[in-house]
This record gives sequence, C-alpha cells and structure tokens, in this order.
Amino acid sequence: MTFSVRMCNGCVHKEYPDRGNTCLENGSYLMNYLGCANCHQRDFVLISNKATEDDDGEEIVTYDHVCKNCDHVIARHEYTFSVVDEYQEYTMLCMLCGKAEDAISVLPDDPRQSAPLF
Repeated sequence: MTFSVRMCNGCVHKEYPDRGNTCLENGSYLMNYLGCANCHQRDFVLISNKATEDDDGEEIVTYDHVCKNCDHVIARHEYTFSVVDEYQEYTMLCMLCGKAEDAISVLPDDPRQSAPLF
C-alpha cells in the first residue's frame, strides 16, 4: 500500500513565500499559517516523519508540518546542506516556510566580500 503526502494550500497565506537567505533546518514559519483547512483550528503546528539522510556529501532533512488537532498534513519541508568548493550552501523548500538559499564562505574572509585592489 502506498501513501502519498498531499500538501494543503488552504492552510497557508502564501504558497512558497520568498524567504531570501533564511533557511530553517527545523521549526515552522507561523506567520504564513492561516489555520488548518481540515478542522478549521489555528493551533500549534507539529513536526512529524522527520528524516535525515546523507546523499554523497549533501545532508537532506525532510519532515511534515502537521495540525496538532487532526493530524492534517499542512506542508512537506525540505532543507539541504552541503559544502561546495569553499562555501557552505543551504537551501529550503516548503509551502509553509517558503523557499530560500544561502551560501557562507568557510574561509576567514569571504572572497565575495573583499574589495578589488585596483
């Protein structure tokens, strides 16, 4: 028996809001939560089915945002972390929390931030 996870656009103000460089490894972006479209309550959002896997040096964290009252799946959250060249790269994709990416240099001085000498 196969179960598919459907996400609910009726539970959020805006689907996949742009969060700039704010990547959440855990938690929920409650400012975007309207309330549960299934039971019509606006209560806590729980995290369930959390899984972490390492895929060839890339860490992938996934979990479901679930209504506390009726176990309705609000959204599926995916967060990734990897090191590419001299940067730590982060991404997030979630209907509730939004989409975001960030890259941080592992060097003491970020080459992207240094001013040209001439």
